[in-house]
Amino acid sequence: MIIKALTENTSKNENIFSEHGLSLYIETENHKILFDMGQTDLFYKNAQTMGVDLTSVDVAVLSHGHYDHGGGLEKFLEINSTAPVYLSRFAFGDYYNGSEKYIGLDKVLKNHPQLVFVGDEKKIDRELSLFSLNEEINKEKFEPFGLNEISDGQLLPDSFRHEHYLVIEEKGKKVVISGCSHKGVVSIAQTLCPDVLIGGFHYSKIDPESGLLDTRAQELLKTGAAFYTCHCTGEEQYEYMKKIMQNRLNYIRAGDEAEI
Repeated sequence: MIIKALTENTSKNENIFSEHGLSLYIETENHKILFDMGQTDLFYKNAQTMGVDLTSVDVAVLSHGHYDHGGGLEKFLEINSTAPVYLSRFAFGDYYNGSEKYIGLDKVLKNHPQLVFVGDEKKIDRELSLFSLNEEINKEKFEPFGLNEISDGQLLPDSFRHEHYLVIEEKGKKVVISGCSHKGVVSIAQTLCPDVLIGGFHYSKIDPESGLLDTRAQELLKTGAAFYTCHCTGEEQYEYMKKIMQNRLNYIRAGDEAEI
């Protein structure tokens, strides 16, 4: 399995550009997958530079309904007219940073025929499955950091029920791909029991000196998984956890390639 980071907050080199967002291209034995589309069409431009043909993608997954993961959705639908795009039935909700900044998806796209809305679980085939874990886990005890949703006319903390996780099972190995792990990366890893988990940890606003990252790092080590993180983890937070987790934790930037 090969993972290529098309978009991330940072870049591997000057030929690959970065933005606040995430997009991953994944090749398995049976599929060419696009996981998230970043904030703009930058994922497409970087893919061209990296020699990735996105017209050959046969499965796309949108991890959740925030703009920095689905802002490039329109571009993908423009260049690829065949791949189904799997996303939560809650993905087009009203999501905000604070009370004024809308961070949801472009609702004009909601009825596009390539979109496949799924519930809490979806088995795509013997290799690919999606899980929301909405009922299975309790979110880790930290703040949503100002991320909100409008529900029944009220502005409430985001429940993140619109987030789901891709499970890839290949050659006896289980790999979990997560966008931001808003429900808690420790809980996700403990529940899905992957060999490898790739995605953001949503730790960028946690003070490394608070002691919370020490606890989380130790809990992640206990799962036995290896981790590749990015995007909303925060570089300072990553460096702090790397000292604890050592070779069990690595960072992927736009332009990076990992073979699992």
